[in-house]
Amino acid sequence: MKTTSFISPALLLAAILWADRQCSAAEWKLTVAACNHERSGSIVRFAAPGALRGVATLDSGDGSSLPVQIDDAGEAVFIAPALAKGATKTFVLKGATKLPALVAVEESGDVLMFTAGGQPVFAYQMAAGAVPEGVDPIFRHGAHLHPVFTPGGRLVTGDHPADHRWHRGIWMAWTKTEFEGRHPDFWNQGKGEGAAKSAEKLSAEVRFEALDLAWSGPVHGGFVSRHRFIDHSGVVSEDVLEETWDVAAYRVTVADRPLNVIDLVSTQTCASASPLKLPKYHYGGLGVRGHAAWDPVDAVTMLTSNGDDRKAGDGTKARWVHLGGKVEGAPAGLAVLIHPSNFRSPQPLRLNPKNPQICIAPSQGGDWEIAPGRSYVSRYRFIVADGPADAALLDRLWSDYAEPAIAEITAD
Repeated sequence: MKTTSFISPALLLAAILWADRQCSAAEWKLTVAACNHERSGSIVRFAAPGALRGVATLDSGDGSSLPVQIDDAGEAVFIAPALAKGATKTFVLKGATKLPALVAVEESGDVLMFTAGGQPVFAYQMAAGAVPEGVDPIFRHGAHLHPVFTPGGRLVTGDHPADHRWHRGIWMAWTKTEFEGRHPDFWNQGKGEGAAKSAEKLSAEVRFEALDLAWSGPVHGGFVSRHRFIDHSGVVSEDVLEETWDVAAYRVTVADRPLNVIDLVSTQTCASASPLKLPKYHYGGLGVRGHAAWDPVDAVTMLTSNGDDRKAGDGTKARWVHLGGKVEGAPAGLAVLIHPSNFRSPQPLRLNPKNPQICIAPSQGGDWEIAPGRSYVSRYRFIVADGPADAALLDRLWSDYAEPAIAEITAD
């Protein structure tokens, strides 16, 4: 005989409150090791104890505490204080019930807008957005980040510029390709001549598919979404790639300098049994278009981790690249940090000689392909800041990204 147990609502509420008090009261020791690098404003991850989910705090023993954000899988994230090379610091990790969100996301139509401390950080354009007056609607694009702002509120990205209407803030696309004997161009969406330019549909596109998750939090806010790379050039339209974006935004301070940090992980997989072949080419991959104020060739600066400027750095391989110039009379910019796990890292660069555009272009290294059954994963960290490029700071931030500090739960 099957029996059914019943718990009264009052008893269930009491159990929840008891569990909540137990989680809040529990304590663990957490030790952070700087290892081989000096640390400041470091984004640190660790596996949280099973009892902790949501939020927690790290008490340093001097009356100050740091917020910790824990996802449903148990990954905990916090921003560590300054630590000298080789140093360690131990905190008391305590459960918490609620902490105010520093990084917040708000959905408005087809846009996710992120703020930190109430100030804008960036927007994610999901489905294709409107184009400026006078611009052909064929250039309506989604699946990109724009606008992107410094902590001081200065815009650093451009969208639908007059010389390249298909440029759109920060995006991922491939240019020279081969797919089932055709050559879809996902980068130059809408570009063409004659009948191709006036066609009602694109010959190829990167299309927003779905928003799977979006969150706000005391340490970071972010989203997970899906895109489709679609080839329209055949008899019927065909999906070529499926892409997932996992994006998180942070506000950190390094040496008294506030920074907006955006982490992007792109995962691309074949949508059919056919590979996407990528012949050697000088651009295609991650693209960034800078502010319209930087359009004049003498109004923009570019700097790589090798110390190269725009001219010398084009076609070289680097760990990071900075794009900047004056906005509203003051210098501002963004840097792209390239993760060492990326294909062909340090990856080749395209530093456009005529406009404020940079591209991380792995196809410069020779022919390759995204094959069925294998994921192509790209990891980038964007450092968005007021002021000119600071090579020493960017070297330090890249090292922190490539080899993060280690945090472990230790026994009492």
